[in-house]
Amino acid sequence: MLLLGIDIGTSAIKVSVVDANDQRCLASFRYPEEEETAILAPQVGWAEQSPDMWWEHVQQAVLALNSKKKYNPRDIKAIGIAYQMHGLVMVDEAFNNLRNSIIWCDSRAVPIGEKAFKSLGEETALRTLLNSPGNFTASKLAWIKENEPGVYERIYKVMLPGDYIAMKLTGSITTSISALSEGIFWDFQHNRVSTELLNYFGFRDDLIPEIKPLFQEHGRLRKEIADKLGLSSDIPVSYKAGDQPNNALSLNVLKPGEVAATAGTSGVIYGVSDQLVYDHLSRVNTFAHVNYTVDDPKLGVLLCINGTGILNRWVKEQFGKGLDYEEMNRLASTVPLGSEGLNILPFGNGAERMLENRLLGAQIANLDFNKHHRQHIFRASQEGIAFAFRYGLDIMRENGMSPSVIRAGKTNLFLSELFTQVFVDLTGVPVELYNNDGSVGAALGAGIGAGIFKTPEEAFQYVKVLKVIEPISGVAYGDAYAQWLELLNNQLK
Repeated sequence: MLLLGIDIGTSAIKVSVVDANDQRCLASFRYPEEEETAILAPQVGWAEQSPDMWWEHVQQAVLALNSKKKYNPRDIKAIGIAYQMHGLVMVDEAFNNLRNSIIWCDSRAVPIGEKAFKSLGEETALRTLLNSPGNFTASKLAWIKENEPGVYERIYKVMLPGDYIAMKLTGSITTSISALSEGIFWDFQHNRVSTELLNYFGFRDDLIPEIKPLFQEHGRLRKEIADKLGLSSDIPVSYKAGDQPNNALSLNVLKPGEVAATAGTSGVIYGVSDQLVYDHLSRVNTFAHVNYTVDDPKLGVLLCINGTGILNRWVKEQFGKGLDYEEMNRLASTVPLGSEGLNILPFGNGAERMLENRLLGAQIANLDFNKHHRQHIFRASQEGIAFAFRYGLDIMRENGMSPSVIRAGKTNLFLSELFTQVFVDLTGVPVELYNNDGSVGAALGAGIGAGIFKTPEEAFQYVKVLKVIEPISGVAYGDAYAQWLELLNNQLK
């Protein structure tokens, strides 16, 4: 019995087929294969992508995966979807997409969200929504209502990126409590869509799709789509989750106190709690985890740094032409700790939530033309990202999240031994590395939702740690971090 997982990333679509019997990944494919999907920026601080492009790329990825001939596509029995969080997708009554999606790192709605935060009452908003509306999905919808009324009037349903791809596959529009919470639509105190937020923004309540449990059937594959993709018709889409809750699931991070990390386009530390916790400044955010229920709440506390892998990619494009990432990492390792005074702030991908939605821009500081070379840039960028993680983890610690170990997939920046060791030495927390993948996690999530696995624990029973990285005794980043922190604080004044 096979399971298909689809991961709708910012830079690419990733698909995988997994054997449910032993949780072994039979094949994976990334589309586009080489280049990265562009983020459209019509104005400074804006970030958009086309949902129809996602759909086209999903189809191309599945067809390319099938062409590998490593499995029989007709044996796929369930589909799961992971997706970039917080994006706004809107369709009309004919299920046509109305405009480009305003995606997670778009900052245009920050003033709208901040005004709503004050008008709703900051303590009331935090107590019920667990977050400021900030630049999340609800605030983005308010921006559309205010600035593109013609589009707003045509909206039939509002959804997140994964809901849209599920709709294209099945013809059904559904959502979940987890998805609504990441859009800041969910009232945790009253266990319902927040009527107070809907009323404040003047949203119709019928814009919200049918709410279903996350691990449940969200529709079945339409025959015409099944025929086009070479799949059996009537396959259920039985799981949909944001990429960070899904990453935590794929690392078997499900219990209070367990913590996961990622360092892809953005960087995230994601910890599980059984308390309705929130940060008074909304620098870290709390959402319903994949295993959240009203009777047994499990919350995901999320720290996000917008500029991590996207900075590493930018550095490669500007300074590492002709090099692969492995060679860049080798060169970076030839530079002493602290990059000989060179500092990089990685905040060049939209407003940073952990900096109270400030739009700082990335910065390179203390550059000495006679001392610094490209290998210094390579190291300083990875150190700057790790410093940002340390800064964010200290905020999480203020809010009661103090991990004894962090689980991460051996992928993206965690492929760099230098970055991983700096991350561990800075935070003082060991990292367990796993062979995990968002599309594989989505496939196994589909198995849970379809009842093929009785519990999430059963779905991930064969997950094994590859390596544990411990802090190196005697390695001190105190002075280097203090210098970086002084640079950041000067920018925040």
